[in-house]
Amino acid sequence: MHPRAALDEQIARYRRMTGEQRLEIALALHELACDVAREGIRTRRPNADDAEVERQLRSRIALGRALQEPHREDPFD
Repeated sequence: MHPRAALDEQIARYRRMTGEQRLEIALALHELACDVAREGIRTRRPNADDAEVERQLRSRIALGRALQEPHREDPFD
């Protein structure tokens, strides 16, 4: 199957799902992404305990959110 056809089929399947089903998928993907990030943190900081891993994860998420915010030219705007 051509990649564009596969994408179109996946979109069609998502559209047939209920909102609850799509939300379930989104939450599962979020948890998977967090698990992958946790493993990366553990690889870089092998002595970190679970609390430190979670702090590092929250820090990464906060940084990602900050980087997504639009840049303001006027800080008082």
